[in-house]
Amino acid sequence: MKKNAISKALNSAKAKQAKAKENEKYVDSLLAVPAKDTTNVLAVQADNGNVADSASGALDVPQLPTPEELGISITTGYSGDTLQVAKGDTIDFPITVSWKANGGSILVLPTSSANTKDLSQVGLSQESSRIVKDGQEIAQITFNYKLVVKDDGVSAIPAMRFEIPTPMGQSLYLRSDPVVYEAKDKSESFLTVLGIVFVLFWVVVKVLRIRQRKKAKALLAKWNGALVAIRERMMVLKQRVNVADSREWLLELESVCKGFVALRFGIAEARAATINLDNLVKDGKLEGWEHLVEEFAHARYGGGVRDSFENKETWKLAMQLMDMEEE
Repeated sequence: MKKNAISKALNSAKAKQAKAKENEKYVDSLLAVPAKDTTNVLAVQADNGNVADSASGALDVPQLPTPEELGISITTGYSGDTLQVAKGDTIDFPITVSWKANGGSILVLPTSSANTKDLSQVGLSQESSRIVKDGQEIAQITFNYKLVVKDDGVSAIPAMRFEIPTPMGQSLYLRSDPVVYEAKDKSESFLTVLGIVFVLFWVVVKVLRIRQRKKAKALLAKWNGALVAIRERMMVLKQRVNVADSREWLLELESVCKGFVALRFGIAEARAATINLDNLVKDGKLEGWEHLVEEFAHARYGGGVRDSFENKETWKLAMQLMDMEEE
């Protein structure tokens, strides 16, 4: 009993293997090019298991396998998100049919066009190639459609159909997937671009204004701080006008005035001592400073001593020229 069960199991396994090999040979035969015919078509060979004599003596036509069973696939050049185009654009739309070469080739015929109310097919070309993928040779035929977008809005490139004829009069049929696209009017696109440019320009102007304001505030703060320091020095001179040496007091006042002029003309504070007030007065850059500069020259070149009242009047003139108030 045990031996009979084992024997039956072995016979069943052998029968399944034989059937699988027979089916594999049949599928491979569909891609074989007949030796007596050089036409590039699928050759379907008779299978004894599928052919039987009928009452009239005719042969039954074997059932063709599907393209998927034969390893024939079809892909488009676009997938994923909606294709973005503009009205009037020309779309290059490739569709590729591929299969395992197995030393043979097939004939693929396009049987439909891409013409719709929104699209116009203006060209079609094809090219063949072979690649090696995962150690297997893959044959390809790529159909390159040239399509012109006639209208705006959301539409789709239609499913394209292809026929693969066989010598038995039967054909295999392939169908690509439709591809959704969105077409925008070029004037609308131009307005959109113009709007974006305007917004970007406005943002840049806003940023520049903010920077200028910050810079102006910083300069104003620096200016005010420098003026405060100058005013403090002037108030110290006022307190010393009655006790300080007249010549030294005037030269100190000149130093303070040079610091103010450096601030006014944007000269570095470190270079304030090198400023020549006489030349600036002669060039007309310091209007009203003539008497003040004369007092400084008087002290610099060893002139007579000024009394405290005269020095105080000079101090008041300097405060006025620097637009400062005593209180």
